[in-house]
Amino acid sequence: MSSPPALVIAGPGTNRDRDLTLALELAGADPTVVLAAELAQHHDLLDSAKLLAIAGGFSYGDALGAGRMLALDLTVLLGDQLREFVASGRPVIGICNGFQVLTRTKLLPGALGHNAHGRFECRWVVLEPRPSSGCLWTKGIEQPIHCPIAHGEGRYVHPDPASLAEAGQIALTYRSTNPNGSVADIAGVCNSAGNVLGLMPHPENFVVGRQHPSFRRGGGLDHLGLQIFQNGVAAAAEM
Repeated sequence: MSSPPALVIAGPGTNRDRDLTLALELAGADPTVVLAAELAQHHDLLDSAKLLAIAGGFSYGDALGAGRMLALDLTVLLGDQLREFVASGRPVIGICNGFQVLTRTKLLPGALGHNAHGRFECRWVVLEPRPSSGCLWTKGIEQPIHCPIAHGEGRYVHPDPASLAEAGQIALTYRSTNPNGSVADIAGVCNSAGNVLGLMPHPENFVVGRQHPSFRRGGGLDHLGLQIFQNGVAAAAEM
């Protein structure tokens, strides 16, 4: 499989773009980190990319509605081009603040708000892939996925989660523990075409075994988040 070109969109203050770049590299892509303003000046970058990833982690200081600022940048500077990218079927993933961006730009349904208990959450969680989902990013993943969360505004809200389930748009749910009060335990949703995935947890921070706190030298750990990125890269390579 060739290494499809991927773009990692970062914003002021994002600190997970390097982690996301590593995950995409390990999955077989050729990623480049860019700012939204750079993309506006060099439209050919997005035109030639086969995969788009929107990084999270304290964008714009991670203040209230931090994802709104990056979403505004992308809408004003790249709105039409971004919609064309999605319509073409190319894979798109937004994590944490990147998930906020995808809901704010209406590329994904629902919205994100403060955690139900009002506290910042930083811990490891277990995600359950939904077999009924049509999401290409979670295709074929049957085992639960371990990964960390770090957010104060991670509660996913939707007026009719049953309709999302019916449409196969619930890609991931929290297993056992719902850390933020998200409706129907939803951790990740996709668009109706299945090529756009948004999630609050950070699978890019568990792509090698040594990233887990239980790692011991010489021992292996399963349930990595790497397969999510491998699925996205495989789909991009076929474009």
